[in-house]
Amino acid sequence: MIGDVLDPRKTFGKALQQVAEADSRVVVLSADSGGSSGLGEFAKTHPDRYVEFGIAENGATGAAAGLATFGHIPVLCAIAPFITCRNYEAFRNDIGYMRQNVKMVGRNGGFTYADLGATHHSLEDYAIIGMIPGVVVLAPQDPTEIRGAVKAMIEHHGPVYMRIGNDPLPEIFPDDSFEIGRAKHLREGSDLTVVSTGYVTPRVLEAVDRLAGEIEVDLLGLGTVIPLDEQAILASAMRTQRVLTIEEHYLRGGLGSGVCELLAGVPDVTVERLAVPHDFVPSGRYGELSARYDLDVDGIERRIRAAAYPRPRTAQGVAPGSS
Repeated sequence: MIGDVLDPRKTFGKALQQVAEADSRVVVLSADSGGSSGLGEFAKTHPDRYVEFGIAENGATGAAAGLATFGHIPVLCAIAPFITCRNYEAFRNDIGYMRQNVKMVGRNGGFTYADLGATHHSLEDYAIIGMIPGVVVLAPQDPTEIRGAVKAMIEHHGPVYMRIGNDPLPEIFPDDSFEIGRAKHLREGSDLTVVSTGYVTPRVLEAVDRLAGEIEVDLLGLGTVIPLDEQAILASAMRTQRVLTIEEHYLRGGLGSGVCELLAGVPDVTVERLAVPHDFVPSGRYGELSARYDLDVDGIERRIRAAAYPRPRTAQGVAPGSS
C-alpha cells in the first residue's frame, strides 16, 4: 500500500504541534533548527513554549533536563549528529543518567543530508544512543508512523531518541497506530525473514513485492530499534531459519547487531546484514549514495535474492569462483 509522498520533517512538525495543542506540558526546543524541522508554525503560535538556543546543543539538552524536572515534556529537535555525537555527554548524563522525560529527535538521519557529507551524516546514532541505559530508540518508517511515534513518545515516560530522514517518504501504513517495541508484519513468507527499520522500509517493501512469486519473504518492519520486538523476530527466524536485516546505519551497533545478539544462541539460524560499511560516506546525491551501498530498491532486491539463495559450499568452504 503506497499513499501520498510527504516531507518527513514537515510531517513531524505538524504531528508535534497537534500533540502539543492537546498537552500543555509539551515544550519545544531547537538548536538553530526550528524552521528546517517543521516547527516554524509552533514557534509563531506558542512563543511561550518554544525556545531557540542557536548552535548550542549541550546547553539545550541541559535546559531540557531542567524543564523535565519541573514536569514539562521537552522535545529537542535538531540535526541528528549534532544531538547525538556532538552532544553525547550531555545526552548520557543529563538525560540518560538522570532518567529525564525528554524527547530527542534527530532529523536528516543516516546519510539523508547527503550533499553535506560525513560531518552531517548520522550512521552511528543507534549504536551510541543505544548504549545509554533506559533510552528508547525509535525509527518510524513512513509519514503515518511518524505521527504515531510522536504520540507514543510523548505518552511514554522516560528518555526517547527518534530518528527521521530528509527525503520525501511514501505512506505505506493505513493508519498511525504505533506501539513502542512492536514490529509490523508487512508480508508473510517461509523462505527468508527480512527485518528492516526506519525510512528504508518502503524501499524494502517494494523490493519484496517485486520478488513475489519467486521468494516468499516474511517481512518485519520495525519502528522501534530499542527495544526490539524479540518475540516477533524469534518466531519468524525459527520458521525461516534465514534472516536479512536492512538499515541505513553502520554495520556495527545497529539493528543488525541487535538481531545477531538476539539470535546468537538459536541453532540453525543464519543472519546476514545489509547496512553501511564502517567507513565515512562521501557527499553526493542521496539516490546515488543509496545505490552505492545497495540501499536502493534494486540493491535491496539483489541482496534479498542472495540471502534467500546462498551460494553452495564445498567441504573447504565457499564454492570455487565465489567471493
